Amino acid sequence: MSVPLVRRPPVEFAFIVDPLDSLKAYKDSSVSMMRAAQARGHTLFALEPSDVFWEDGVTRARVQPLAVNDDTHHWYSVGEALVRPLGSFAAVLMRKDPPFDMEYVYSTYLLEAAEREGARVYNRPRAIRDHNEKMAIAQFREFTAPTLVTRDAELLRAFIDTYQDVILKPLDGMGGSSIFRVRESDPNRNVIIETVGHCGRRSVMAQRFIPEIAEGDKRILLIAGEAVPYALARIPKPGETRGNLAAGGRGVARPLSLQDRRIAEALGPRLWAEGLLVVGLDVIGDYLTEINVTSPTCFVEIAEQTGFDVGGRFIEALEASVPAST
Repeated sequence: MSVPLVRRPPVEFAFIVDPLDSLKAYKDSSVSMMRAAQARGHTLFALEPSDVFWEDGVTRARVQPLAVNDDTHHWYSVGEALVRPLGSFAAVLMRKDPPFDMEYVYSTYLLEAAEREGARVYNRPRAIRDHNEKMAIAQFREFTAPTLVTRDAELLRAFIDTYQDVILKPLDGMGGSSIFRVRESDPNRNVIIETVGHCGRRSVMAQRFIPEIAEGDKRILLIAGEAVPYALARIPKPGETRGNLAAGGRGVARPLSLQDRRIAEALGPRLWAEGLLVVGLDVIGDYLTEINVTSPTCFVEIAEQTGFDVGGRFIEALEASVPAST
């Protein structure tokens, strides 16, 4: 029987995730984190956002003790549920997938209350709220392609006229959904603007089309402000302009380019200072297009193709953020 490698005393971590049965263990980054934590001797608990509640000044949750294994299908087992204050764990990992709807926002309020009671929550709930995954690039204008965010159809039409070839997407989209490529001569461009913007009721991001998408939409992972040395280039399938794996893109791990490193080194320390332990930067060519902070993925694909232990790096960073006395 192998002995787990533990570089510090074992502690308890609580993972807020979607239903365990819905997680695809063969590729899920949260599962990768869980396996790495257990391999280092730590104790795991699982819960869903609906399990968190606030009562009499304390934020508690119904949690289940969790054990994981390397099986693809029957990858976990759980114990009997119990109620515990979130502050009783060494750290709480918020890994609920989007959509980032009002229930997600309410969850961040509850987790922020837990922080005031002494809980350590990653990614920090306030930072998640403050970083819309599309709009957050506005903080780093020097790395972005020409971009417009508006609900005004006339402004969108003028942007398309100026740049000729444009990507339109809603600010609350995920996985490549509702993303359109629109050219100046497209006879359907007005109806596309109406569709994406819900006839002016929803904000839309327009970005100049970046031809380097043919080489992949790169996912760069930041862990505690430092970049994983490989990105996952998500290459669109034939006839597509979206590289998202959920939209059929093919993931190919590659070493970071010089510009990738520049972007990561500029953003990493600032985002980590705000409590964003894990961030997924999306880069096409030399341009930053999104900053993903809810439940960034691609741990497994990068690890399998390069041998770099992304889950292990994550747990080392998480351990370093938790005082040894916890």
